[in-house]
Amino acid sequence: MQFKFPKDYLEEIIEKYGDMVYRLALSRTRKKEMAEDVFQEVFLKIAKREPEFENEEHEKAYIIKTAINSSKTYLDSAYSKRVVELKEDLKFEIPERGEVYFAVLELPVKYRTAIHLFYAEGYKINEISKIMKTTENTVKSWLLRAREMLKTKIEGGIENE
Repeated sequence: MQFKFPKDYLEEIIEKYGDMVYRLALSRTRKKEMAEDVFQEVFLKIAKREPEFENEEHEKAYIIKTAINSSKTYLDSAYSKRVVELKEDLKFEIPERGEVYFAVLELPVKYRTAIHLFYAEGYKINEISKIMKTTENTVKSWLLRAREMLKTKIEGGIENE
């Protein structure tokens, strides 16, 4: 396979965006193996298509959209039904983060994605609406509902302890 990209470009974007792609894929698929597959798929697509980017923000948005589309493809595939889900005994360095993380994983995929893009990636509502191809009001509703669900889930967990 011959590439138009400079030889080290793919390595640079994997270094730059790899963690973000993996975290987004994991938050959408909730399965480590699928997140790894999505990660590979995203960067293979970029290597094959060799898109030209207007700027760094365009590059990042393209990679996020590719990760969202690739994870959707995996979620819709028969393969996704065969992979074992993450176990809840995983440990995080910050205990509170583990509880919130697993609460987010229980949200519907559109809410998980909006929460991830807003809090983990720092996108604004108007940017999320473009990435997810929906209106700003829809994104606002998703974030509001997701926060309410998380609050209920986390407060319920604290009361039960």
